[in-house]
Amino acid sequence: MFHEHRTDVSGQSPPELESEYAADLAAIVEAHGVDAVVEETGIDRELVESVASEEISDELTLKQAAAIQALADGVADADTVHEMACEHLLLGMTTGVLDIDAVTAELPLNLEATEVQQKIERRAPMTFREFVYIQHVIATHQP
Repeated sequence: MFHEHRTDVSGQSPPELESEYAADLAAIVEAHGVDAVVEETGIDRELVESVASEEISDELTLKQAAAIQALADGVADADTVHEMACEHLLLGMTTGVLDIDAVTAELPLNLEATEVQQKIERRAPMTFREFVYIQHVIATHQP
């Protein structure tokens, strides 16, 4: 599950990591059905259908992915999943001895360090794709 502390990416690229998570989210949508996911999460039907097809849209936010993940058995509520995902990024930065500038320098995204910091601290919205790339950078630096 994407919100757990990731300490290794096993040689995966960010797109491969995203595909892993896309399959997990698609399985949740398949188990519950598109209609139920739309109703329970309030996420746009088109976006849920793309998740069901294992496609991560540029518009899918971390918060929306957390809402879908929260539908799985034994998983906390959406707000907790969102918080845990971001807290585990911060934990990974600590254990990997990374500051925000080091993380930002390795991101192939057009983001400034302050933007990345605000996203990790949940003071600014983060897309799911941004989360995957940030998580990938942090996980590659774990001892």
